[in-house]
Amino acid sequence: HVRLLESGGGSVQSGGRLRLSCVVSGYTILGYCMGWFRQAPGKEREGVAVLNTDDRPTYANSVKGRFTISKDNDKNTLYLEMNSLVPEDTAMYYCAAEPIRCDDPMDRAEYNHWGQGTQVTVSS
Repeated sequence: HVRLLESGGGSVQSGGRLRLSCVVSGYTILGYCMGWFRQAPGKEREGVAVLNTDDRPTYANSVKGRFTISKDNDKNTLYLEMNSLVPEDTAMYYCAAEPIRCDDPMDRAEYNHWGQGTQVTVSS
């Protein structure tokens, strides 16, 4: 009954920016591990930016300094601010949540709840 709905994806030029949102319904996100993952064609789903249950962020090396993860507990929403986008960022971006355990927040296997994804396309 927990649903995650992503939005904010789109097509931008290299150097542009996007802000992704993930609205969670059916349960409060307070105390959840929450994160953003992405999957490009021919590649496995990888962690992009995550928050553990203490709201400590972890970023993939490829996005450090460019992406910022945050959340609004009152709105039950997770955000990903993406700046200085490059074509290598092109992927389907997924929101994920885990309410029980979070031993390795960057491991996709830790998460039980996923959104449908929002496409991000960055052109040169």
